[in-house]
Amino acid sequence: MTETCFLEGRGDLSEWRDAARRFLLSGIEPTAIDWRLSSEERELFGDRAKLPQKESPHPTVATSGAAKVAVPSAFLRLAEAVICHSDPGRFALLYRILFRLKRDLHLLDVKSDADIVAVDRMHKAVRRDCHKMTAFVRFKEMQFSVGVMDRRRFFAWFEPDHFIVDRVAPFFQRRFTDMDWIIATPRGSASWDGQTLMTSTEPAEKLDISDETDELWRTHYASIFNPARLKVRMMMAEMPKKYWKNLPEAELIPGLIAGAEAKLLDMGQRQSSEPLPFHHRLQKMAAHASAGPTALPGTMDALRQEAKHCSRCDLHCRATQTVFGEGPVDASIMIVGEQPGDQEDLAGRPFMGPAGRVLEDALSLAGFNRRELYVTNAVKHFKYEPRGKRRIHQRPNEGEVQQCRWWLTREITVVKPRLIVALGATALFSLTDRKDRLADIRGRPIVMDDTRTLFVTAHPSYVLRVQDKDRRADELAQFRRDISRIGRLAT
Repeated sequence: MTETCFLEGRGDLSEWRDAARRFLLSGIEPTAIDWRLSSEERELFGDRAKLPQKESPHPTVATSGAAKVAVPSAFLRLAEAVICHSDPGRFALLYRILFRLKRDLHLLDVKSDADIVAVDRMHKAVRRDCHKMTAFVRFKEMQFSVGVMDRRRFFAWFEPDHFIVDRVAPFFQRRFTDMDWIIATPRGSASWDGQTLMTSTEPAEKLDISDETDELWRTHYASIFNPARLKVRMMMAEMPKKYWKNLPEAELIPGLIAGAEAKLLDMGQRQSSEPLPFHHRLQKMAAHASAGPTALPGTMDALRQEAKHCSRCDLHCRATQTVFGEGPVDASIMIVGEQPGDQEDLAGRPFMGPAGRVLEDALSLAGFNRRELYVTNAVKHFKYEPRGKRRIHQRPNEGEVQQCRWWLTREITVVKPRLIVALGATALFSLTDRKDRLADIRGRPIVMDDTRTLFVTAHPSYVLRVQDKDRRADELAQFRRDISRIGRLAT
């Protein structure tokens, strides 16, 4: 005998969960359940209010009081997303997995299983739809009647593939908490009045509203469009045409694509006649340097002046300036990092950014004053990849490290430190040509010659890159322990 279960099917997990719990406790096989949408019931039988004999769309099955069904928490998280999918088969699929979990609690880990493949595909589709909603919602301001003063109100229309409004609404509440808004979709709506977030599963209607910000969107999109990075197929995958009608900037896309080749050729012609980035700053620095006093040969000042004009590798072409070492020329301890970062490149001093603050804190806890140490880098120019207005750090390659070793060797010759602290693998390679795993030699003194010892630890930027909060705390504690040992090694 087949049990029929009618559900609204608009992204509410509880209605499916309650029915599935009853079926599961009664031991009903997945094949014995016919999951249907309530809209099908209305089409077949008309308004349910006219059917007094049927009190609930869910079947009545025998259960044992307040019996509970234990399932992995991962399944509940998965079900919360998949229940938002628009495929009517999602109810049967979730129940089939739930039924099988009674026998195999590790079923979700079997990625080759047909049911798990199907549910993962639905999960990814819902996540993608949520992402598209956060990316492609465009608010338009609603006008008040004459003489009415209140908080500004905004309206947005979006057409999701799935029932995700209730799932995504908290994102907009957090992002736009300082204004009143309504997001309407054919699959429900959400609204925020500054105090209460409300959602509805009823289909909404699109309002015909124009807004001055439409032109701002078009101006912004035209200004950031880069013909050199245009990949039409990828762009169409990330911004499918079905979204274009609700995006004011989308009307520019055909023209921008059509003119991309001509604009790219124009960019190439202009680039061949324009100086490299930061070239004018380098030229200005060179002019000031040549006009200044000449330092005594063999001194650190002479070495620093010479390094300002370094062109031993291509990194100098894009960097703002050479970032040379600083500190007492008779320091007993020299600290060697990898290369200057974005802030160091602009300031012209080593370890001025977030990694520098981690290092200074560790030195302070160990009883050191940074001014008592000589601090430098294996590479003296900032290597980066431009991404919009940001400059993203790139690790220098072996050739660049070897070319810049010429300067580091001379710094060591002038300072004559008794202890050199290598922060990270790049500094270790620059000093020794070794490519050991950092974990194998970290925290162990290495004799370089009769007068000098090498001590290796992690670079403070590595500590900052660790995502897990507990692990980052452990790495920071280990870094501080390493730094606390260098005082005894330098004596």
